[in-house]
Amino acid sequence: MIVSNRKDLKEIEKYIENLDKFFLIGCSECATLCGTGNEEAILNLKQWLEDNHKKVTGWMIAKTGCQILGTKRELSQYKEAIEQAQCIMVLSCGAGTQTITELFEEKPVIPLNDTLFIGNMRRFREFEERCRACGECFLAITGVCVVTLCPKSMLNGPCGGYKEGRCEVNPLRKCAWIIAYETLEKRGLMEKFYENILGPKDWSKANSPRQLKASTGYSKSKTEDPKEK
Repeated sequence: MIVSNRKDLKEIEKYIENLDKFFLIGCSECATLCGTGNEEAILNLKQWLEDNHKKVTGWMIAKTGCQILGTKRELSQYKEAIEQAQCIMVLSCGAGTQTITELFEEKPVIPLNDTLFIGNMRRFREFEERCRACGECFLAITGVCVVTLCPKSMLNGPCGGYKEGRCEVNPLRKCAWIIAYETLEKRGLMEKFYENILGPKDWSKANSPRQLKASTGYSKSKTEDPKEK
């Protein structure tokens, strides 16, 4: 999931000092799980705006804020309220916010959240970064994502600075490669790892901005037809 955090309201004040009417948009996916785009967050923002003598013309929570066409359809029923607003405030990740900037090119759009990382929720609203979206996944070989867990993204073992199994950059954390070795040992995959020593990473797969037209499934490998022999 995409983990986001609420911006400081003092930062928001700078963007809205000359504006009076707002439409609010949340997201029922990641931002709701983070508590940054759910109904409670929307209503708290609405109350804060009204306490500061601002008007909220309406609000809604998109089913999936980063889905452009779906969100466009959902917003169609709020056309009048959006037209009355001078500005749209978005409580979602950066992708959801940019959905709104694309749909409303002539109206100011203000993000209420900062997008932090792709993570897992260990407990309720307790998140850990687990994926760097680097475009080339090695989990089958390393067991855990060393690109993310290692501050230096070391690909073939720990750096020379780790000490007593602890990370050089953050001694409070176990070295990512110690975690990887322990994981692979538990699975009986250490020998497989040594057979697949990683070469230099192809960072071109992480160049931004990226686009993808997804396929519907895995393509079948071509098998040789005995009749062609």
